[in-house]
Amino acid sequence: MIEIKNIHKAFGSNIVLDGIDASFEPGKVSLIIGGSGSGKSTLLKCIVGLHQPEQGKVFFNQQEFTRMGFEERVPIRKEIGMLFQNSALFDSMTVQQNIVFTLDMFTEMSKSEKIERANFCLERVNLAGKNDLYPSELSGGMKKRVGIARAISMNPKYLFCDEPNSGLDPATSILIDELIQELTEEYNCTTVVVTHDMNSVMGIGDYILFLYQGKKYWEGSNQDMLQSDNEQLNDFVFASPLMQAARDTLKT
Repeated sequence: MIEIKNIHKAFGSNIVLDGIDASFEPGKVSLIIGGSGSGKSTLLKCIVGLHQPEQGKVFFNQQEFTRMGFEERVPIRKEIGMLFQNSALFDSMTVQQNIVFTLDMFTEMSKSEKIERANFCLERVNLAGKNDLYPSELSGGMKKRVGIARAISMNPKYLFCDEPNSGLDPATSILIDELIQELTEEYNCTTVVVTHDMNSVMGIGDYILFLYQGKKYWEGSNQDMLQSDNEQLNDFVFASPLMQAARDTLKT
């Protein structure tokens, strides 16, 4: 369980987050949605500690993360898996080396144990045998899957994904969504995904948090969303003809 309470974040005079409250439950995929500049990625970075909010608290299983110092945060950081928007793979490292990098930082596994774990994670994301390839030899979807393999290498309790489908074709996006959902259930992760992809919202969104101009404007399930009368939410969601069709189908 992750709880965030009254999170405020500003950069200079620009207020990006203005009093955000939410709870993210284990075994569910929670999505943070909103327009460009609404504060989605900033909120994610505040939750994982990449940004320090000016006000508010973040709790991981009732432990107040925001008040902890660097060393105190290490045990929780070991339980976090993170998939960055651009996958953030090291170009000079092979696929296997990218995955082992995290294990080198946070574990005392032997070399053979690390390789065994890397192989398991690659098999889990359907990339068995790709150990010796470099990021430049991978497609966009394969890079995302390597990023996910690295994110799950530590058996995370918490999985964070920032725009996991960015730059991917629709078919590959669906595969990534399905993989995130499967891993959430398999590891009973508390999974938080920042996205603007309405296919993801409808496909895997157990809980939706909608941000508008730095504020929480709506929360609920993807099915609740189709019936919402929140004007800002509807303007964002139903800009897509696909979503308009989904709403019309539900009404009939």
